[in-house]
Amino acid sequence: MPHAYLIADVTITNEDQMKVYREWSSRAMQEHGAEVLVRGGLVDPLEGGWVPQRIVVLKFPSLAAARAYYDSATYTQARQARAGAGSIRMIAVEGV
Repeated sequence: MPHAYLIADVTITNEDQMKVYREWSSRAMQEHGAEVLVRGGLVDPLEGGWVPQRIVVLKFPSLAAARAYYDSATYTQARQARAGAGSIRMIAVEGV
């Protein structure tokens, strides 16, 4: 059975507000069994001109589990807390 990965490219414009988002999103991760593979850290651009500020990669047991995390009441609260604190591009993808 394939796992699923949630990949987010995050740009932060208000660090204090983003801290509140991280608190809520961490709760949602715990509630939905997300395994944190990447949460920030040094980015070393290699090709294509992509220079993200912050990358997050979460592992879930399935695409349905990743979607349940995203649609949960706790993560909805996180998204509301994040409004205006930056921008985020996020996908969920099946993998091995």
